[in-house]
Amino acid sequence: MIEIKGLTKRFGKKSVVEDVSVKIKQGTITSFIGPNGAGKSTLLSMVSRLLDADTGEVLLDKNNVKKWKSDEFAKRVSILKQSNYTNVRLTVRELISFGRYPYSRGRLTAEDERLVDQALEYMNLQDIQDQFIDELSGGQRQRAFIAMIIAQDTDYVLLDEPLNNLDMKHSVQIMKILRKLVDDLGKTVVIVLHDINFASVYSDRIVALKDGKLVKDGPTKDIINSESLREIYDMHIPVQVQDGCRICVYFNSHA
Repeated sequence: MIEIKGLTKRFGKKSVVEDVSVKIKQGTITSFIGPNGAGKSTLLSMVSRLLDADTGEVLLDKNNVKKWKSDEFAKRVSILKQSNYTNVRLTVRELISFGRYPYSRGRLTAEDERLVDQALEYMNLQDIQDQFIDELSGGQRQRAFIAMIIAQDTDYVLLDEPLNNLDMKHSVQIMKILRKLVDDLGKTVVIVLHDINFASVYSDRIVALKDGKLVKDGPTKDIINSESLREIYDMHIPVQVQDGCRICVYFNSHA
């Protein structure tokens, strides 16, 4: 379990995240949602140790994340940042192999290669595995970085807006794969999402932020309703049930 306890982060005089406490249960997909500037990415960055909190703490299996050794932490938690780039010319396969670095230190074993192959297959990248990252489209590059995270094979997977640059087909593919990682392999996924319908259809739990504060936290079915969504987004969003999924009809709604 990941416990977020009283996290606050200020930039200058502005509190970007203010006294947020959340428990992230194992074996679930938890989505962070909310308007732009709500503090979602900042909160995820503090959980993943990319950013230090001003106050509060994050516990991984009851131990403060700051006390974990970097290599041990990298075997338990993987993070995909919002903007990913590399200034080294790598092929798709070489990039994905970096996911095995905490284990192999660059000397890939047969097991490492098997996990790289599995990640390539998961993301349907086998045909372009020998192409260079800088030759790919934005969507292909994003899928390659997600494959690297899959190859890292951690218990906890933290993703900051992983659907950026992806078309509908590949966005659905990514969310189905994340669902599979949770349901079949017991992973725990925490994801920042802008599209509330992806959050609604694929998440077990939703954490909603607004102006840096926690406004809603609970099972998806308890959050995806017009009343809660108005509190989060300041607009009326009708919710329809289709094939058992709650779909937010926000594109023609009135505030």
